[in-house]
Amino acid sequence: MAAEINRFGQPVGPPVSEWQGAPFPEPMVLAGWGCRVEPLDLARHEAGLWQAFGEDDGRLWTYLNSGPFAGRGEWQAWLESMAAARDPQFYAIVEAASGRALGLASFLRIDPQAGSIEVGWLHFAPALRRTRLATAAMALMMARAFGLGYRRYEWKCNALNLPSRQAALRLGFTFEGVFRQARVDKGRSRDTAWFSVIDGEWPALRACFERWLDEANFDGAGRQRLSLSALTAAARGY
Repeated sequence: MAAEINRFGQPVGPPVSEWQGAPFPEPMVLAGWGCRVEPLDLARHEAGLWQAFGEDDGRLWTYLNSGPFAGRGEWQAWLESMAAARDPQFYAIVEAASGRALGLASFLRIDPQAGSIEVGWLHFAPALRRTRLATAAMALMMARAFGLGYRRYEWKCNALNLPSRQAALRLGFTFEGVFRQARVDKGRSRDTAWFSVIDGEWPALRACFERWLDEANFDGAGRQRLSLSALTAAARGY
């Protein structure tokens, strides 16, 4: 996109007419494609998440700055503090048919004035990883953010977390670079990889999600006919 030139001969960004910011995302249930993304509630979700995460030997906590937990009491205290937070705003990912809570996700670094919001704190139990349900949850959260008028949707992860980086690209995010020594997590230096989707890209990505999540895209054994990676790469012109 060619930059505009102001009266001083300086390049400036395109105007954003009548921008008033976006509203703060008040917690609400998001539903679709057999998935519910529900505001995190200790009474409703704790036991199911404890059981689902218990199927992991601890490796799925490696790149998060909390967990694994020494016992259920410690886990409950952490989950209670997360459920009470406004930013990050935590959700449980629930399989609609069974009512099982199988994962966590959040909106965070919420900046309504800038129109920027991040999806993060993603922690998927083994039963949720690499499933249609997991993709549905991510599609629902992205749709919520852009539906509220946010201009920028971010994904950040430990730069060494290759599965997270691959997941971001599969979902249609664009890699923006690495912030070196951005944080210290669990006593270790962390470089952070940044990804984003902007509002102008959302309509094409929404069509990709709808096409991939459609039941017609899966055979009788549940195998995909078209990959989401291929659809989103085409939408971005890669």
